[in-house]
Amino acid sequence: MTDLKVFRSLEEARAEFGPSALTIGNFDGVHCGHQAIFREVVQLAGQYGWKPSVLTFDPHPAKVVAPANAPPLLSTLEQRCRWIAEAGIRQIMILPFRKETAALTPEEFVRQVLVEGLQARAVLVGDNFRFGRNQSGTPQVLAELGEQFGFLARALHAVRCRGEVVSSTTIRKLVRAGRMTQAARMLGRFFCLEGKIVSGQGIGKRLTVPTLNLETQTEVIPLEGVYVSRIYDLDTNRQWPSVTNIGHRPTFDGASISIETHLLETLHGATPHRIRVEFTHRLREERRYADAEALKSQILRDAARARTWHRRFELWRRAQLAQRL
Repeated sequence: MTDLKVFRSLEEARAEFGPSALTIGNFDGVHCGHQAIFREVVQLAGQYGWKPSVLTFDPHPAKVVAPANAPPLLSTLEQRCRWIAEAGIRQIMILPFRKETAALTPEEFVRQVLVEGLQARAVLVGDNFRFGRNQSGTPQVLAELGEQFGFLARALHAVRCRGEVVSSTTIRKLVRAGRMTQAARMLGRFFCLEGKIVSGQGIGKRLTVPTLNLETQTEVIPLEGVYVSRIYDLDTNRQWPSVTNIGHRPTFDGASISIETHLLETLHGATPHRIRVEFTHRLREERRYADAEALKSQILRDAARARTWHRRFELWRRAQLAQRL
């Protein structure tokens, strides 16, 4: 994210944010639909010499106006910023969302935030975009205010994947159902969890196979079960194919949910401190076994299936690259 400038207040942004071409949203998961809007913003900004920009909110507006209905998030704010930068956006305004923000009328929001704060020359949004008090602002209202305040406003149609509208809501359902392939199609990448490595109870090292135990702040966790996965060391860029179990460790009467990953290659060097776990394919549900030895045998079978999946995926990936050359 070295090329991404991050602003956290309108006062900070006023001096240097504009002139901007921007899009507005929560962008949870930064899925294919979001990425399509970012491409349009980047193209338009390049055409007119504006700064390709994003306006997002922290916390999610629903956590302020309707906490009971606030959706669990697919991604952390840090992840969102990184993926937004990878899409070519060069600056992001993370607007603190408070009750005062929610009380702004559409016209007040446009004048105070988009025009005076961010010097917007173009604003691109999805066709389901809503803003302002009681979500009374629509794309049509935005277009009318754009004419009034002198900026271009455009609403883009939703992106579809195999006939279904791509949305964060749908992706949450897919991840929670363990349907990682379908979720990956909509995300444009494999779903992942990031966080720090924490100490477990040492059961794997003593009785079954050694694992890395993840603690994450991400609110959406895949369905309990065993997954083909890949691990990335966030500090050194090392990576390993892996198999990951999400669940309560019923063989050992575990009480809390855990995310435990077994590497399929030897770990050389220091144990990672922070990792990303990509979930590529669900192998099976979590089950209770008679004893540690029976569980170990199953884990080794899972590892063998995961190695096969990784080999086949690598062959497919190389074939796809060859077709593009």
